[in-house]
Amino acid sequence: MPYQVIESEVVFKGRVFDVQTDHIRLPNGARARVDLVVHKDAVTLLPVDEAGNIWFIRQYRHPIGKVLLELPAGVLEEAELPEDGAGRELREETGMAAGKLRRIGKVYLAPGYSTEALYIFLAEQLYYSPLEPDADEMIEVEKIPLVTAYQMAESGEIEDAKTLGALFFARSYFFKAL
Repeated sequence: MPYQVIESEVVFKGRVFDVQTDHIRLPNGARARVDLVVHKDAVTLLPVDEAGNIWFIRQYRHPIGKVLLELPAGVLEEAELPEDGAGRELREETGMAAGKLRRIGKVYLAPGYSTEALYIFLAEQLYYSPLEPDADEMIEVEKIPLVTAYQMAESGEIEDAKTLGALFFARSYFFKAL
């Protein structure tokens, strides 16, 4: 017998996510309560320019009370394809567009309690094409040489999980011996 949802209730409706409580029947017949965050899917991009720099952003993250070095990312809009969202987010957060954009991975950020899937893209052949940034985002763009970025990830200087995941997926594109 598969897992079966017996009852589902939205207990909080927020701007970015909802919280839902599901009562489920387990394959062994027992019942369990599962609280989950219902979150739209998102994208993150690893933009790399022709000089071999990765374009990062620095952004204040209120839940942890500090500025993080991250790759550009954002939530998909209603019915937006991941490729379209990736192009939009790159332009909003860095002012650049990609002549070549390819999906290199997909991960679930916290499948124990969240529905959010994250699509990871490698963005190359960058060119200037800005969009208006989101009003609530104060972002600084920072270009870091590729090798330095990987050293920062390995040393723990980069703490953002989506950024670390994207660097992991992209490593074979940069370091052919892997």
